[in-house]
Amino acid sequence: MDLVHLSRNVPELIEIDRLAGDLPRGMRVRVLDSIIHHGVELPIHCFEAGPDDPETPVFLLTGGVHGLERIGTHVVIAYMKTLFSHMAWDEAQHDHFKKARLIIVPLVNPAGMLLRSRSNGRGVDLMRNAPVEAVHNSWVPFVGGHRLGPFMAWYRGAGADEGAMEKESQALEELVRSKLFPAKAAISLDVHSGFGTVDRLWFPYAKSRDPFPSLAEVYRLNALLDRSYPNHIYKVEPQSLNYTTHGDLWDYFYDQHHASNSHGGAYLPLALELGSWLWVKKNPLQIFSLLGAFNPIIRHRYQRILRRHLALLDFMTRAAASHGIWSKLSEAERKEINEKAHDRWYSEFEGALPSFAAK
Repeated sequence: MDLVHLSRNVPELIEIDRLAGDLPRGMRVRVLDSIIHHGVELPIHCFEAGPDDPETPVFLLTGGVHGLERIGTHVVIAYMKTLFSHMAWDEAQHDHFKKARLIIVPLVNPAGMLLRSRSNGRGVDLMRNAPVEAVHNSWVPFVGGHRLGPFMAWYRGAGADEGAMEKESQALEELVRSKLFPAKAAISLDVHSGFGTVDRLWFPYAKSRDPFPSLAEVYRLNALLDRSYPNHIYKVEPQSLNYTTHGDLWDYFYDQHHASNSHGGAYLPLALELGSWLWVKKNPLQIFSLLGAFNPIIRHRYQRILRRHLALLDFMTRAAASHGIWSKLSEAERKEINEKAHDRWYSEFEGALPSFAAK
């Protein structure tokens, strides 16, 4: 497979490589791992800015976990271009990175994007690949993950329950463990598409409809977002409000952090789920395209998606740096906030949960 073929089928990888070759002052890049698909080496790039001190607060931005959802990687790349431009002239941006870190992995699943597949090159859905069993089953059969085989979407992988995750999942795990776990505070945001008609900010759990242990921190961060951008477009909610899944990577990373967190650092793994059903509703013919259910096809709509999330990503970098405003809570504050958050996000499960539950 030559460069021409790659540029035609994975132009995102060519663009990422171009950005890696033209870094602004203060930005570093490395390859987390390379996926070999039919003899072609497909790198997973990782861009970093900020101090090497692992305790420094950090924001991790990822995209392209599902190869069909190209718009996620495009949103990340658009943010990188804006950020790189700022770093070329804005000293305030460099001052920010004296006290905070930013890590960006724009394309986690390059083989999936090459193949125009939700799964990786081995037919495994990376977001069903972690050794995590759902407490409450999904209301849609198979969507929550299965072990039948790679011939059908949402396949968890042969070694998922033993912890033998795919190379892409392992690369992401090593990054999260080394760069996020030691931090005083960490936020990660994974960009997806393919659900609903509004843009959602999802927080864990995907595996359970039980309240998320860091619910108070999420509530405080949401309140900060509402104050900073009172007209923002995002619906903030637990993923399980919509469906549950086995093997969610971010559930797994959060639980591992929660179990080993001896220094008290906060970690919030979030997902930005772009409301792609609205694009189909406005342009029904695109449902007949392989990529149409997950990506905006019409040019002006595509450009609007690229620019509309820049403020959110900038907010997340600043929120990680100023983590004290949302992560430092007394027990009394936590109790009061948890009650408010429970009423907001989990009250509809009360009384109905036994009909959903499947241990």
